[in-house]
Parts: sequence; C-alpha cells; structure tokens
Amino acid sequence: MRVLTAVQGSVGSLPGAVRVARGMSHFGEHALGWIAIGGIGAVVDSARREQWASVAVGAVGAHAASIVVKRISRRRRPTHPSVRVGVSTPSRFSFPSSHATSTTAAALLIGRASGLPVAPVLVPAMLVSRLVLGVHYPSDVLVGSALGALSAAATVRAEKNAAVRFGLTGGDAAATTAGAA
Repeated sequence: MRVLTAVQGSVGSLPGAVRVARGMSHFGEHALGWIAIGGIGAVVDSARREQWASVAVGAVGAHAASIVVKRISRRRRPTHPSVRVGVSTPSRFSFPSSHATSTTAAALLIGRASGLPVAPVLVPAMLVSRLVLGVHYPSDVLVGSALGALSAAATVRAEKNAAVRFGLTGGDAAATTAGAA
C-alpha cells in the first residue's frame, strides 16, 4: 500500500498527471488502442505486414490471458481510504493488470515491427498510470507486464511457426522460412 500511495502522492500530484493517466486508460481499455496501431501498421507498412498484424494479435492474446488469470485469482482492486481512484473500471478484479499485460505485449511487438525501442517508454508509463489512478497494486502491474512479455514471445513464435508451415513471405516470415531450410 505504501508504494501505491507514494506514487499517487508524487507522480499523481503533478499537474495533468491524472488526466494523462485517464487518457492512457481509455486508449488501453480492452487493448483497443494497440489493436488499432497494429491494424494501421499492417495497412501502411506492407513490407512488415505480418509483424504489424502480430501487434494486434499479440495484444488480443495478452489481454485474453490476463482476463483468464484475473477470473481465477479474483483479487479485488485497492479500496484503502488513502487510495484515490481516478477512473472507473469494467471489473472489480485487479490481478493482473490487463492494461500492463496488453501494453507490454504490444510495445515489444511494435518495437519489433518498427525497429524502434518503444517498450522502455510505453511500458513504465502505463504501469505507473495504473497506480496513479489507484486501480491496481504494484504487483498487479508487474505481473501483468511479465505476462505481456510472455505473450509477445508466444506471438513471435506462433508467427514464425506459421511462416514455416504455410510458406508465408514478407518481413520476418521470409527470414524465418529461409532460416528453416
């Protein structure tokens, strides 16, 4: 509880922090923002279409995985009087953070598709935003992020396996097919 209230008292008290965190929350809800980025990337960057499509697939898979764990763990969101809740949530369960899960998966896959190191910027920002809004414990976002990284790795592996199995070409699929020969 100390870490959560410390984040709210420091980062959360900065001008505009709650407003930005709410915007991030809406963008990441049900992984919809990440799905949109993957779709746009697949349309705009035909050379890496499979990789951009994997952003959307990975975000959906990560979100689904977090929901399964959330339904099993059934951990309640923070309710301590010292915690300020800054956004409504679709569920009363907090573990793991679906935002942290889908953001980590998407950020790693976006970095792979774009060649840019976006994960070190996007992931910490989303994790901290969930604490600023008072809707998660620190362990919720940390475990969610780890689950997202595993989901991204599984997505890459599935993409490469599909490329080999179905003889797909383009982007990473071509390199995988050549490497498997």
